[in-house]
Amino acid sequence: MKKRIVFATGNANKMREIREIMQDMEVEILSMKEAGIEIDIVEDGKTFEENAAIKAKAIAQYTDDIVLADDSGLEIDYLNKEPGIYSARYMGEDTSYEVKCAELLRRLDGVEKAKRTARFVCAVAAVLPNKEVLTVRGTIEGYIGEKAAGENGFGYDPIFYVEEYGCSTAQLSREKKNEISHRGNALRAIKEELKRIGF
Repeated sequence: MKKRIVFATGNANKMREIREIMQDMEVEILSMKEAGIEIDIVEDGKTFEENAAIKAKAIAQYTDDIVLADDSGLEIDYLNKEPGIYSARYMGEDTSYEVKCAELLRRLDGVEKAKRTARFVCAVAAVLPNKEVLTVRGTIEGYIGEKAAGENGFGYDPIFYVEEYGCSTAQLSREKKNEISHRGNALRAIKEELKRIGF
């Protein structure tokens, strides 16, 4: 029987990225919904790592499979690392990312490029069958551009620019984005941890 990992998300875009990044593992990756787990989880941690662990532990109560969960967000240095762990809930959970991105651009209006530094952060937590918890962190450094650009990404991708490529992460190909992204880095790190324990 193929080994399974349950990922604590209902986000289809995220699941697609996760499957692409982890496709070299001989493992079936299910979203919590696909695994038949539908619960509301209160993310009240103070760090990305705490929130990822909260989600993974909540799902692990319903399955003996390895559970992975991530918590990710955008940190803008000029705005005291906002929106940070509140990235998904910034301006309200039902607010579109188009509106959120526009508001962040407005708040940075007139700020010189050197002060627009930012990073995407992704913490991934794994709960093993013995209920041990592992956490890793991946980041990608960049800056907030003057305008939104690109159709390939989601979330804050259209306003996050990578100096090396001179474009937003929403303008990168999916393959290139997975190769350099915070989520890609974190998932590769957790993959190494799982291999290390013989999964």
